[in-house]
Amino acid sequence: MNEAALREALDAHWRASAAGDLDAEHAIYADDAICDYPQSGERIHGRANLQALRGHHPGKPSGFDIRRIQGNGNLWITEYTISYQGRIAYTISVMEFRDGKVVHETQYFADPFEAPDWRRQWVEPMT
Repeated sequence: MNEAALREALDAHWRASAAGDLDAEHAIYADDAICDYPQSGERIHGRANLQALRGHHPGKPSGFDIRRIQGNGNLWITEYTISYQGRIAYTISVMEFRDGKVVHETQYFADPFEAPDWRRQWVEPMT
């Protein structure tokens, strides 16, 4: 699968995620895909388990904002925010493809925090 087709598959995946379309969202994954959540130490084996886990999330996401998607070949990174019950999580998804399907994804989640005053002279606010 060429890079343009992989990018379109990613765009379709994130649109489906935002719309809550579980079937379309998980079409990008190989049947034996692995998804890792390093911060909680969890690994999900298989597309069916990943879809079931996300389908049973008690605080279903209410919004996605894709900041950027970048990659080439079989490695693609998506930087985005996701809203859970009014709270924003900054998220990075690292997807590894084989034969046009995601075989391994690692997701990192981070909560926002207030910038400390001590570094104000060297920074500017992001908008």
